[in-house]
Amino acid sequence: MARELKESRALQKRAEQLSPGGVNSPVRAFRSVGSDPPFLVSGQGAYVWDADGNRYIDYVGSWGPLILGHAKPEVVEAITLAARNSTSFGASTPREAELASLVTEAFPAIEKVRFVSSGTEATMSAIRLARAATKRKMIVKFEGCYHGHSDALLVKAGSGVATLGIPGSAGVPEEFVEFTLALPYNNRNVVEKAFTKFKGQIACVIVEPVVGNMGCVLPETGYLNFLRDVTKRDGALLIFDEVMTGFRVAFGGASELYGIQPDLTTLGKIIGGGLPVGAYGGPAEIMDLVAPVGPVYQAGTLSGNPLAMAAGIATLCQIKANRERFYRHIDRKAGRLVAGVTAAAKAAGVAMTVNRVGSMFTFFFSNKQITDWDSASTCNTAKFGRFHGALLDAGVWLPPSQFEAAFLSAAHTQADVDATIGAAREALALV
Repeated sequence: MARELKESRALQKRAEQLSPGGVNSPVRAFRSVGSDPPFLVSGQGAYVWDADGNRYIDYVGSWGPLILGHAKPEVVEAITLAARNSTSFGASTPREAELASLVTEAFPAIEKVRFVSSGTEATMSAIRLARAATKRKMIVKFEGCYHGHSDALLVKAGSGVATLGIPGSAGVPEEFVEFTLALPYNNRNVVEKAFTKFKGQIACVIVEPVVGNMGCVLPETGYLNFLRDVTKRDGALLIFDEVMTGFRVAFGGASELYGIQPDLTTLGKIIGGGLPVGAYGGPAEIMDLVAPVGPVYQAGTLSGNPLAMAAGIATLCQIKANRERFYRHIDRKAGRLVAGVTAAAKAAGVAMTVNRVGSMFTFFFSNKQITDWDSASTCNTAKFGRFHGALLDAGVWLPPSQFEAAFLSAAHTQADVDATIGAAREALALV
């Protein structure tokens, strides 16, 4: 049954008069799935409601940070108490060190951390720091990996750039990406060739250890170890972009899951409990190159703001209190969901491949294994769009792009999973 979206359509029409495309982030426009974007007005636990009163089981979770679900009482209370003392100071507050302590405890490779306000700031700052530490200019990134919208990192990016079919971005001069090498993910040979050709010139390799921005794509066995070895051999730094995977795939992120210690790590999403935040960190000897101790400048009035710190502390403390059970619980539910939808696709004769790490997953409309951007780009996006629309009509909210990961939270119940599998079974009959 089609949903009523009268209020959402009116809100979209008004927004289009005031903002480009009526949105403040491109994927929200729903253009890749060919449907009207619902305007959300509230969330509770595993559910969100739009302006027309339609309820959805939410597998976006604000793109990952709401691992505890929407409006978790302990998180809301922490934000409320912090706000009563002022929303921002532009000065140091005690909670910054408290959240930093939780981060460094979870990530042994991080001895010191600097908070910023977004993942884009975190990755941009980490690369600047890597260039300063190595006194080199070139960086390596991977096709389909998205590290924010700073100029040098929009080369062959995934996420919204892939969704909209934008080749990088207008407004980025060629000179700005002159020192960026974009290589295929999961391909060791091309990395070896790059380090041979540019020996002693590469400052860093930045990678999403589990990619979330061309859909969920896993590293092949030994691939991350290979990146660790090749960078160490050449004197380059290895940066793990764990903005999405940090505290999501394990308490210590992909670093813990795969047993790799990068030189620098970027974080976001969950450490802000749903509020804007980012962070980058690493060994003290590298981090002490950052001002005011060292010569690498980075600043921000709202960096470490008290609301985000309070939300992050409340979120991480909730997870830490029973971390092993917590991750087993969400992993088991995500496994049941993925197995159920995969079985439904097989029964319907629909080509589908599903990638999952813990509570992070993507349904790819393809009969290929998805291991890199080339394989991801062969997916049937039209079928995904029809699947997405049918699920919305059935009250299930998935990311509105074939090239984005979905997320399950601790608030999802087995009943939610069963309802989603049932909705998917009916949706797959329509694609």
